[in-house]
Amino acid sequence: MPVRAEHDRAVLAELLGRDPVLHAYQLGDLDDFFWPYTSWYRRGDQVALLYHGVELPTLLAFAPPERTDEMAALLTELAPLLPARLWAHLSPGLDATVARWYEPTDAAPHHRMALTDPARLARVTPAGQVLDRADLPALHALYAAAYPGNWFDPRMLDTGQYVGIRADGDLVAVAGVHVWSPTWRVAALGNVTTHPHVRGQGLAGAAMAALCARLRESVDHVTLNVRADNTAAVRLYERLGFTRVADFTECGLRRRP
Repeated sequence: MPVRAEHDRAVLAELLGRDPVLHAYQLGDLDDFFWPYTSWYRRGDQVALLYHGVELPTLLAFAPPERTDEMAALLTELAPLLPARLWAHLSPGLDATVARWYEPTDAAPHHRMALTDPARLARVTPAGQVLDRADLPALHALYAAAYPGNWFDPRMLDTGQYVGIRADGDLVAVAGVHVWSPTWRVAALGNVTTHPHVRGQGLAGAAMAALCARLRESVDHVTLNVRADNTAAVRLYERLGFTRVADFTECGLRRRP
C-alpha cells in the first residue's frame, strides 16, 4: 500500500472527518482560503498534510494511539519527498520516526483541546468587538508587545472571527482563529493574547467567550492548540469549558547529512 498524493477534497474530508477534533486544522485547510497552499499524502486511510503558506513548510501528521504505526509507515515512505527543512506537528511517537532522517530542533509538547462543556463558557461575561482590516495596525502593535513571534495571517481578519477589547482607545486583548470552516464545521482558536499591562483582569477569557459564541453559530467543533508548559493558558481554557483531547509535539526538522 504505497503512499500517494491525494487531490480529491471529498475523499480527504471523509477520511479526516472521522475524527474532526484531532484533524480540525487539516479540515479547515480544505477550504479555498488555504487549499492552494497544501499538499496531501495518503496511505490507506491515513493522511498527512504539508502546508506551504508559511515561510517554513509545515507537516501535520496526526493519528490516534492505536493507529500510530500506520501513520509512521506513511511518514517512512514520505520522508524522501519532504523538504530539507520544515516545521512539524506530530502525534506522540512520530517524532522518533522522522528522527531517522531529520534532526529535530526546538521540540515542544502541546495539547489539543476542544470545547466540550459550553456551560462553563456561559458563566463568563463576553466582551469585545469584531475586528476588521482597519484594526490591523493596532493588532500588529498588540502582538509586538504581548505575543511576539506568533503565527498570524492578516487574511484571517476577513473571516470576521477576531474579537478585540479596547481600553482608553487602545487594543489590549484579542481572541482570533487559525481556522474557521463552516463548510467542514470546525474552528481552531489562535492568536489569543492580552497586553502585559492589563493581564490578570480576565480580558482574554471575555474575548474568547464572545468569539466562541459567534463560532458556535456556524461550527460543531471549536478547538485550539496550547503548549503543555503554558499552565496559565491551559487553566484559562479549562475554566472556559475546553478539555485536553490529544497530545502532540511541535518541532523543527532539518534533514540529516
